[in-house]
Amino acid sequence: MRYGMRRLGLAAALFCGCAAAQVCDPPKLIGPYGFQLSGITTISGEEKPTTSVGRLVFDGHGGLSGRSSAMFSGYLLGNPVTGSYELKTDCSLTWKLQDDSGNYQNFGGKISSDLLRAQFRQTDPGGPHQGVLQRTPEKCSDQDLRTRYTYTVSGSTTPMIEGEKRRTVSAKGTLDVARNGTFSVDSDCTVTFDLAVLRPDQLLDTIKMRGILVDGGREILAIETDAGAMVAGRFSAN
Repeated sequence: MRYGMRRLGLAAALFCGCAAAQVCDPPKLIGPYGFQLSGITTISGEEKPTTSVGRLVFDGHGGLSGRSSAMFSGYLLGNPVTGSYELKTDCSLTWKLQDDSGNYQNFGGKISSDLLRAQFRQTDPGGPHQGVLQRTPEKCSDQDLRTRYTYTVSGSTTPMIEGEKRRTVSAKGTLDVARNGTFSVDSDCTVTFDLAVLRPDQLLDTIKMRGILVDGGREILAIETDAGAMVAGRFSAN
């Protein structure tokens, strides 16, 4: 009987260890994070694709600030943002942002217990769902770029002038930084560069990308900034 009880106690202990919930320490959420958000939005009443990328700085006391670049209806909109956030001990994270027009947007998701990475969505009705928030350095330079990145880009374009047609964009490959002379890195870890992709009609297309370096430069979260494009890209160092 005692042997059976010992086995039962060990099994219970192992079960409890495996089922342990994530725990976060809210005051430790402090510093800059890069984000990327993409998907379909119906906030304006009409279903439209959208992409955005930017940098948020959490102050450790429930306040945040930063800057966002968004492609909506084919136009690039850049806004400084301010807002507030709440991180709970179960690692659920919510925040709201106010742009310079006075409008608020709301977001929510779950962050890892080491506070390095979160999956999130815009929680306003009709908001896009595919969001990534990831720790970024306080400052960046060209030296933070890695030699080579593998990438995937996907999305669509919307006609901006008469005669244009809507196109789907989907490509993957390897980007050699040393051979691409267009890379520019700002001190806030924003990065701009050109990317050559093969279109479905087998024509080579050069698209302009804006992103943010995260994870010490090992990843770039980016969007296309050409007029009419709602295309998001993820670049990971080999």
